[in-house]
Formats: sequence, structure tokens, C-alpha cells
Amino acid sequence: MGQTSPAQVQAEVALTLVAPDGVALEVQATLRYEPADPYAVHVVFAAAEGVDEPCVSWSFARQLLVDGVREPAGIGDVRVWPWSGQSGPVVALALTSPDGHALFEVPRRTLESFLQRTFDEVPAGGETAQLDLDAVVGALLRR
Repeated sequence: MGQTSPAQVQAEVALTLVAPDGVALEVQATLRYEPADPYAVHVVFAAAEGVDEPCVSWSFARQLLVDGVREPAGIGDVRVWPWSGQSGPVVALALTSPDGHALFEVPRRTLESFLQRTFDEVPAGGETAQLDLDAVVGALLRR
């Protein structure tokens, strides 16, 4: 009996953007996990209606989110920590770039469910089995 390949995991989520003045704004995003990039999680922020700009995407370690659900994690551009928001338990996601800073609240249950689904597809410790190292080395050599 053959094994099936792990599938992409995706979840649509309404994040809360917390502005410096305390105003909260809902932002639609997609959490995405690709088994071909097994150590990373991608957050794709949808462009606002009527805006012709492309979507904005951030990528960071899956383990960073796992750690950040339970305790403060990350340094630099991406930091994650558990938090109690106005709507209950959330995970804070702080993103920093040369263009500015943003603080988002991610519903904790939604994030935990998404992460569990990623581990159902590619268990912890099984990431290297998903990597096509020959393709990576080939791509590097072609540059």
C-alpha cells in the first residue's frame, strides 16, 4: 500500500490589527503551510477591497508559532506571544519591516487548529523527509 503525499494546509482567518491608539481593525488573511517548505508557515494578507496592490505575504518558522502559543517567542522581525484580547484568548503576532510595525491578534483556537493540521500532514521531526535537497542544490548551482 503506497503512502500519500502530505497536503497543503490552509485556513482563512480574521486577524485583528491593533493600532497604536487602541483602535482594532479586522484584517482578512490566509494561514498557509506547504509540505514542500516544511519548516515554514506563510501568512498572506488580503488586499483591501478596491486596492490594486498585491497581497502581502510573511513567512516564518512553524516552530515559532508553536512556541508563541504558549510563551513569548521570536526576536527581530517576527515575535509571537499568548495574550488575552477583547474577544478572549489570542496569540499576538508582531511584525516589523523597514516600512513599519504591525501588531495582530490571532484567535488562539484557530491557530492551534491550523498548527495541528500541519503536524497531521508533516509531523515534528519529519520535515527533512519532505525536502528535495537535490532540487535545492540544483537551483543554487544554476544561479
